[in-house]
Amino acid sequence: MIVPPLLIVILAAGLGVRMRSQRAKVLHGLAGRSLLGHALAKAQTAGASAIAVVVPPASPEVRAEVLAHAPTAAVFEQPTQAGTADAVLAAREALARHSGDVLVLFADTPLLEGATLLRLVAALRQGANLAVLGFEPDDPTGYGRLIRDERGRVTAIREHKDASAPERSERLCNAGAMAFRVPSLLDLLGRIGNDNASREYYLTDAVALANKQGLCVLPVVCAPQEAMGINTRAQLAEAEAIFQRRAREQAMREGVSMTAPDTVWFSYDTKIAPDVTIEPNVFFGPGVEIAEGAEILANSHLVGARIGAGARVGPFARLRPGAEVGPDVHIGNFVEIKNARLEAGAKANHLAYIGDGRVGAGANIGAGAIFCNYDGYNKHFTDIGAGAFIGSNAALVAPVKIGERAYVASGSVISRNVEPDALGIARSAQEVRPGWAAKFRALVQNRRKNR
Repeated sequence: MIVPPLLIVILAAGLGVRMRSQRAKVLHGLAGRSLLGHALAKAQTAGASAIAVVVPPASPEVRAEVLAHAPTAAVFEQPTQAGTADAVLAAREALARHSGDVLVLFADTPLLEGATLLRLVAALRQGANLAVLGFEPDDPTGYGRLIRDERGRVTAIREHKDASAPERSERLCNAGAMAFRVPSLLDLLGRIGNDNASREYYLTDAVALANKQGLCVLPVVCAPQEAMGINTRAQLAEAEAIFQRRAREQAMREGVSMTAPDTVWFSYDTKIAPDVTIEPNVFFGPGVEIAEGAEILANSHLVGARIGAGARVGPFARLRPGAEVGPDVHIGNFVEIKNARLEAGAKANHLAYIGDGRVGAGANIGAGAIFCNYDGYNKHFTDIGAGAFIGSNAALVAPVKIGERAYVASGSVISRNVEPDALGIARSAQEVRPGWAAKFRALVQNRRKNR
């Protein structure tokens, strides 16, 4: 069977007034990715051969977000907010040059599953000219209803306020997404009028018009949570909670142990192997990968980091983008790592900053040690050889190289290379003055008496 090309049109032109934000609604984030980014990812999952995105006028940030996730997508502006059918027609140029199926998505429904979109498109291959996504909420009040005939086909979509009492008894509600296989979608959309209280052109009116043409309109049902649209910050928080619950359950099904799952936060792309243990209050930002058997201890924050097998991170560790923690590495409390690689068996057990560098296998970073990687203009690299020992409170001024098995004395400020097996020490000579403390106390006490 030959599968027609699929154009996916994503409607992202809503102003999101109820978000009370200077940012466009679709740029607000959920699980480390924008709402628009989620929609574009789902479009790619559904097998789009072409993507068109309808954005607000004069919105360079939204355009940039589209191209960041889908560089080949076509972007069109909806000059005025005149309804969902008008928004689809803003992509008229893409529709006119496309020959095949069309799927229309809304950018503010981030919980919609890719598998659901595949089912929506599959309905077209099963004989539907239009496929309408629906859901059955616990309380359908306020939702548009999918009105069906005795064969189960959708004859109209009726807004709650316009529905009759029998129509309101219909439990299947409109979830927004629609798929089309019609002789001319532009013709169908062009016949939609705006004879309604809002004077807008509604995409949902395409269903009744299709029926008048004798076209088959079928429903595809999704879970209520998938249909959740984001219009307020409260709804965004609710969607985040749903995403996190799904992610936690999926991780545990795949062999991840979590002491307190409700306190662990995942990104959309977090990858965790089996037999990883995660303690309470751990946050994963985008780009985190954790290999089997690793432990992430309480109150740690990881973004853009890769953790090797059997490594231990935390508690209270912060790993920033570019952190690469090798197998069996130990990262302790209040250690921060950024753009640095720690090789197998290395240790930084407490109170250290490791940025822009390499720590060789088995090397030890003492408490209070820091990589001085930034000179106010540029970043510089610190290289620590295998088996080296960096004493407590040492400052390594990059660019600098510490050789294999070398020692850096505690409290040193190292600004020149230290060769393998050598001791690097750079601190003032210690001076001891016998009796000084007793004389000082006596002086202070005498001054207090004479006040």
